[in-house]
Amino acid sequence: MNLKFLQLHSETISRALVAWGAKLGIALIILLAFLVAGRIVKRVVCRIGARDHPHREQILILIGAVAKIALQVIGVITALGTLGINVSALVAGLGLTGFALGFAFRDALSNVLAGIMILMYRPFERGDHATVLDLDGEVTGIDLRYTTLRDKAKNKTYLIPNSLLLTNAISLTRS
Repeated sequence: MNLKFLQLHSETISRALVAWGAKLGIALIILLAFLVAGRIVKRVVCRIGARDHPHREQILILIGAVAKIALQVIGVITALGTLGINVSALVAGLGLTGFALGFAFRDALSNVLAGIMILMYRPFERGDHATVLDLDGEVTGIDLRYTTLRDKAKNKTYLIPNSLLLTNAISLTRS
């Protein structure tokens, strides 16, 4: 009787291991596919930026990186779901974490989003003379967070958060 029990038990274990191995293999294939897709999407977006929109290249590089990370996260969640892990709590946790981080970094995020809009729409460029919030100078730099104005007369440099440039009037003189 013990021998029969051990045989049945070992058959059950081996079937379970085979089923779990198949799930693991499929999960790894799914994960690998999402990782490869993320790399491909990033490369395609960066190539489009370099070829078609050289002045928007930095933004497209950022978009490509975000798309790659998003595909990787989706791939991990899908692979875990394929293994039979309940991912609904994980997805809810990611949503709450994203909300909390967005709320905590709302000023920084607003500056970054404003920087993306400035770099996309190009209302002004380096070398233009700009006046905003009683600050006057030549635009010497535009990045995702700040725009730099250089006042040669006063020998001062101003770093203006991009969100202020989108919400306040700007007086421009093109160079």
